[in-house]
Amino acid sequence: MAKIRHLSEIQQEIAFTEFDFYQRYAETFKTSELGRIKSLLPLRQMAISFNLMEERPMHKRVKRGRKSFFTPEGKVALAFLKMYTGLSAPKLMEALNGNIHYQIFCGIRISPENQLTNYKLIDGILLELSRKLKVQEQQKVLADAWKPYMKNLDTIYTDASCYESLMRFPTDVKLLWECTVRAYKMMCGISSQLGEHRLRTKYNDIERANLAYRKQRRHTHKQTRKMIMRLLALLGKMLGEIRRQMRIHSDERLLNEKQLDILETITRVYRQQSHHFKSGDSRESIPNRIVSISKPYVRPIVRGKENKTVEFGAKSNNILIDGISFIEKVSFNAFNEGTRLRHCISLSQKLTGVPMKKVGGDQGYSGNDNRTFCKDNNIETSFTLKGKAGTNEVKNATKRELARVRATAMEGSFGTQKEHYGLRKIAARIKSTEIMLIFFGIHTANVVNLAKRESVQLPLTA
Repeated sequence: MAKIRHLSEIQQEIAFTEFDFYQRYAETFKTSELGRIKSLLPLRQMAISFNLMEERPMHKRVKRGRKSFFTPEGKVALAFLKMYTGLSAPKLMEALNGNIHYQIFCGIRISPENQLTNYKLIDGILLELSRKLKVQEQQKVLADAWKPYMKNLDTIYTDASCYESLMRFPTDVKLLWECTVRAYKMMCGISSQLGEHRLRTKYNDIERANLAYRKQRRHTHKQTRKMIMRLLALLGKMLGEIRRQMRIHSDERLLNEKQLDILETITRVYRQQSHHFKSGDSRESIPNRIVSISKPYVRPIVRGKENKTVEFGAKSNNILIDGISFIEKVSFNAFNEGTRLRHCISLSQKLTGVPMKKVGGDQGYSGNDNRTFCKDNNIETSFTLKGKAGTNEVKNATKRELARVRATAMEGSFGTQKEHYGLRKIAARIKSTEIMLIFFGIHTANVVNLAKRESVQLPLTA
């Protein structure tokens, strides 16, 4: 196992400081972009909020087992470093072994003779953070640390975007075939375990038919209906056989917990698709529609874009304060962001402690309830005035400026997060990890933005 030492525990090992190799790296780290980023991150407060450490330990507890490689602050820094570099866990492990600035950022020192080799160490830390993440609590910690560097705290802009999951585009045939393959393997495994003959099915025939269907460039409606009908019949037969075997041998453990969860998901997909097929309406809305077996929490989000009408992932309603983005609500279920304007204003006032005077939002937020609320609270909005155009040119000019800045700033922030900080297609296997990556991706973009501002104005002190 590689030996790692925390920077706080390292003593002077070389008698002549002018030959201290690591001292030079520590000095250059302070003036680098990573050094400026670390100076802006409240890592200790975030680690306390993650419940990785106590704010004021009453007594020193003796912990058993191997000492953690990363300190609590180092674990939080590692999550920011992953989104900053955009590297996978194996690549990040290689970079961490060879880049001393990365090691200083995480508060560790890796011996060149005994480097880290198990990249699952990084995955374990990210999983631990995802289970303990409380988005609004962490955002309050970040807002308190960044408030001295922010201006125009009485103006916010708001918009929603979808952070897509890394998954193939789901169709009914693809989804049913994946369910069929998994159910067939379960049925064969149970039969082998019980020493029984496997139920006779037309699995091989349908496999060849499905392969021929996939090879076709275009599919007629009749061909698709026929393929779905055959898949539903085969899947229903196999699910019935699995349930029968489980009833007869209820005292035996035929499937593990993971397989039982997958079986439950496949059963829900079968019921949804069977009902949808019988209705005959291809445009019918299916409540809580499952589009992925491995990610049953993902839902189709209808966005109405020209190039992409439906997206699959988490929908997030964000607010922007002086170019710094905060999450107001994130959900894998579709929701109307137009009803969230009051919550956006409340969140902004909670983070900054400053009452709102100006709000910028698109036409989705310009409902009568939101207009009345903003008017009662003397909040100026970017919503177009009702009635005849040109009745008040001064107000129209102010609203147009708010709308212009909102469109530029919000769309720019979404584009930056997705293009440069790993949020275009989120590669995660579970729901909590996906939300955690969205959180760290957004706030990594924020802290890089602040670091660039400060480098232009005044040099930051460590």
